[in-house]
Amino acid sequence: MNHLNTSELHVDVAIIGAGPAGLTAAYLLTKQGKTVAVIEKDEHYVGGISRTVEHEGYRFDIGGHRFFSKSQQVVELWNEILPDDFIQRPRMSRIYYEGKFYSYPLRAFEALANLGVWRSSTCMLSYLRYKLFPVAEVKSFEDWTTNQFGKKLYSIFFKTYTEKVWGMPCNEMSADWAAQRIKGLSLWSAVIDGLKRSLGLNKVPNDGQAAKTLLETFRYPRLGPGMMWDAARDKIIDAGGAVLMGRSLDQLAQDSDGGWRMSAAGKNGKVVITASAVISSAPMRELAARLHPLPDTTWNASKLKYRDFLTVALKIKSEDLFPDNWIYIHDAKVQVGRVQNFRSWSPEMVPDPDVACVGLEYFCFENDGLWSMSDDDLVALATREMDILGLVDPSKVIGGAVVRQEKAYPVYDEDYAANVEAMRRELEAKHPSLHLVGRNGMHRYNNQDHAMMTAMLTVENILAGQRVFDTWCVNEDAEYHEAGDEGAQSALPARETVTADQAAALNSLRGVPERIPAPGKDREAA
Repeated sequence: MNHLNTSELHVDVAIIGAGPAGLTAAYLLTKQGKTVAVIEKDEHYVGGISRTVEHEGYRFDIGGHRFFSKSQQVVELWNEILPDDFIQRPRMSRIYYEGKFYSYPLRAFEALANLGVWRSSTCMLSYLRYKLFPVAEVKSFEDWTTNQFGKKLYSIFFKTYTEKVWGMPCNEMSADWAAQRIKGLSLWSAVIDGLKRSLGLNKVPNDGQAAKTLLETFRYPRLGPGMMWDAARDKIIDAGGAVLMGRSLDQLAQDSDGGWRMSAAGKNGKVVITASAVISSAPMRELAARLHPLPDTTWNASKLKYRDFLTVALKIKSEDLFPDNWIYIHDAKVQVGRVQNFRSWSPEMVPDPDVACVGLEYFCFENDGLWSMSDDDLVALATREMDILGLVDPSKVIGGAVVRQEKAYPVYDEDYAANVEAMRRELEAKHPSLHLVGRNGMHRYNNQDHAMMTAMLTVENILAGQRVFDTWCVNEDAEYHEAGDEGAQSALPARETVTADQAAALNSLRGVPERIPAPGKDREAA
C-alpha cells in the first residue's frame, strides 16, 4: 500500500479507481514511460469488485471471478503480472430449484429425472411454441429469454434468480442485458451437449482438438483475485507510479489549455493531481456530479441506477458442504441468490482443513433493509437460510463475516441506454482527453477481462493522441463468456477504425512492430 503525504502531484495521466480497468491502464502506461497517479476510495484493498477480502486468515472472493478470457492480450497480461501463482481449478456450478440440484451445464437425464417427464415435455413444447411464434416486439429481458428458451424454462431457470439479482420484474428489465450476457447460449446446443455428458460422449476427437463446449476448468490465483491486483499495484509503484488509497474524487475540472485538475480527499488526506489526460472507472453518475462545470447530461447520469451486493461468509465446523464453486438459488423461500464454496475456488482460501467456508450472496440496494442490517443479524439470516435449504446444520456454524460492495452491478432498465449514450456523446465531444473505462465507468455489465480490454484500448488511444479504437465495442458482440477457447482471439476487439498510417504511428510509439494490423491485413494472424 502506498501512502503519500504529497498535497499536489503532476503526472501524464490521472486515473480514478484501482479496479481491474484502472490498474490495467496504470500498469500499461508506466511500461510506456508515462507517469500516473491512481486514486482509490477504499482504504485497504485494490481490485474493486475483484478484490479479495481477508478475515482471520480466511479469504473471500467478492462475487467469484474465473480467470478465463478469449482475448490473447488479456491472458498474456495476466501471465505477465502474476506469472507463478495461478492454479487450475475444476468448474462446477449447479442450480437449486424446488429442493433439487441441476448440473450446469445441463445433464439431460438428470434434468429429466428432476423435472419429471410431464414438466420436461411442457418445457420442450413451450420452447417450440416460441420458436414458431416468438414475441414480435422484444423490449424486455422476459421477452428476449422467452423467445430464446420458451416461457416454461424462463419461469423455472431465469425469472426468480434474475429478479433477486436486479430487484425489479423481468418485464421491466432491458433486453440488452440478456442479449449481452447469454447471447450464443442455445437451448438446443445445451440439450445436445447435456446428452453427450450424460452418456459420457464428450471426448477429445481423434484429431486432438477438444470439442467446443462450456469451459470445465479455469485458472485462478491461489490466494484469490486480489492477488492479481495487489501485484499490479506493486508493479505500478515500483515503476514510479502513485496509488493513493482512501481518497475519493471531489472535483474534476479541465483548464483552457486542455489539462486537468483533479482533487481527491479521504482519511489519508487530500491531494490535487494535475494531468494531461484522465481515465475514469468511477460510476458515471458520480463522475457527472463531480465534473466542473457540470455536464449538460448530468440529469441523464443521475437517472442511472446500480444494484449493490453483500457477501455473508459462514465458517462451519464440517467437511466441505458441496464441491461446487457456487450454487445458484432459484428458490423464492430465501433471499440468498448464490452460495460460494471458497475452498473450491482455491484450497488456500480456507486455512483450516476441518472448517468449511461458504459465502452467501445477497443482492440489494444501498440503505435498503438488507444493506442496513447489522453484521450479526446478517450472519444469523444466512445461517437460517442455509438451514432452510438443507445445506447446513446451524449448530455447526462457528463464525461469520460480512463484506459490502456498493454499485456492484449497473442496472439495465428501459432508459439506461439512452442516458448512457447522451453522456458518452457529450463527454467525447467536449472532453476528448477524458476516457471512460470498466464496468461502472461505462455503465456496462462487463466481466473482468472486458473491463481490462477497455483499459488496454484506452491506453492505445492515449499513446496515439487520438481515439483510434472504439472502446465501446468491447463485449458488444460477445457470445456466451464461458464457452470457447482461452486466448483464441489474437486481434484487439475494435471496429475497423484504424488506418494504415495510424497503425504504423501507434506501433512506432509503442516500439512493437505489427502489433496492430491495418485494415486489409489478416486480423487473426496479427
